Amino acid sequence: NEKKKSKGNRSPCSPSRVLHIRQIPSGVTGAEVVSLGLPFGKVTNLLMLRGKGQAFLEMASVDAAVSMVNYYTPATPHLHNQPVYVQYSNYKELRTDNQHNQARPQAALQGVNAVQHGNLGITSALAAEGGVLPSHGSVLRIVVENVFYPVTLDMLYQIFSKFGFVLKIVMFHKNNQFQALLQYADATNAYYAKVSLDGHSIYIGCCTLRIDFSKLTNLTVKYNNDKSRDFTRIDLPFGDGQRTMETSLSTPFATQNTIFPSYTGPPGFAPALGFPQGAALGPLAVTTSAAPGHMTIPGVPGNSVLLVSNLNPEAITPYGLFILFGVYGDVHRVKIMFKKRGIALVQMADATQAQLAINYLNGQRLYGRVMHATLSKYQTIQLPREGQEDKGLTKDYSNSPLHRFKNPCSKNFQNIFPPSATLHLSNIPPSVTVDDLKNLFTSKGSTVKGFKFFQKDCKMALIQLGSVEEAVHALIELHNHDFGENQHLRVSFSKSTI
Repeated sequence: NEKKKSKGNRSPCSPSRVLHIRQIPSGVTGAEVVSLGLPFGKVTNLLMLRGKGQAFLEMASVDAAVSMVNYYTPATPHLHNQPVYVQYSNYKELRTDNQHNQARPQAALQGVNAVQHGNLGITSALAAEGGVLPSHGSVLRIVVENVFYPVTLDMLYQIFSKFGFVLKIVMFHKNNQFQALLQYADATNAYYAKVSLDGHSIYIGCCTLRIDFSKLTNLTVKYNNDKSRDFTRIDLPFGDGQRTMETSLSTPFATQNTIFPSYTGPPGFAPALGFPQGAALGPLAVTTSAAPGHMTIPGVPGNSVLLVSNLNPEAITPYGLFILFGVYGDVHRVKIMFKKRGIALVQMADATQAQLAINYLNGQRLYGRVMHATLSKYQTIQLPREGQEDKGLTKDYSNSPLHRFKNPCSKNFQNIFPPSATLHLSNIPPSVTVDDLKNLFTSKGSTVKGFKFFQKDCKMALIQLGSVEEAVHALIELHNHDFGENQHLRVSFSKSTI
């Protein structure tokens, strides 16, 4: 009798916690349909109409169902690379007790919900679904095939963070293959990251992910660097040798002339994954000379706050971090931790700028220490309340006139380079001589190794200092230096040498 009712007036408007999912390709399992709902809350029932390519999914609350419909209406989810469509059902709840042929979806549902609630003793629950979930753990083994562009630890962290809290990542090469082990806080997260990402490519046509469950139950991480990281411990040492510049800087993120549109609109192409992909984490269209592919995994979470650690507490200031991180994006707020002065939070204008700053500054030496930069779990930096003791450690720079990337047509977008010993100077007044500039840099503790004015334009010059670290310190000290009469020096890193 319920079926007859549902045939009639299909009012798409009235929200219900039961969702009708259409155009499901044959071969899609109940567990995969359930995984569409999991990010939004507990799934309480499932009815698969296999012959019709349809399913009904019941969420624990109307709110969860509304979130799911609002999410998937602009960003159509995909199962087995085919779009599927989600709308409210006329059913208010699902009754599947007396339905024959529903044993497998019910097993899938119990399996996934059991994992979601921390009960891993469910070897048989999903065996009915073809053995998807034989009491797996929370560690995934990831093999990346056809690695045309380098894959960094931060990229993996961003992609996999969308499915839950990532605790640890270890990257290595084995049998001439790029591999990684990644541990989640919870086995459910590992399960639906595997279901959603396995077989997808990071860039169109290359860097394809092959994911399975590792036999390991826990990863041991000794060092926090660009090959391994334990996100629960910022106190780990950096390990042997300097970081390998190739992996961190040759990513397409860091290609010269990369222009990152800060992505807020609807996706420019169908998202590759049937997984939440709200405006804040829209796919990152990387337009660069070297990387023709778009990223097909919407892998940049909307987080623009960086956790910066291993700083020198004696030397670091909010302004210093504002100027340095401002080379790679517009810094809105900076907070140095009151109790741990070696740790800071830096809030960038958007997630792409945050990623750019990580790529260029993680592992850079600053005031005698190797700085670590990674994404923070915080989405924003809170300003101190009235009367709260802060000692000037939290600063708001959102309206600073020193932002380099406010104008979308700015040349600064094309002149983003890694920290280097040679600095590019501009806006030099005609009255300022070579000696004036050399003395200025020497007075800040720099060793000047070389200097030359640009032939065509005497407002610009290159100055070569004793080391990259010296140049970083000089840039912090002298960018926006006032020559008087409202003439301010502009300093950035150069790709040239003298």
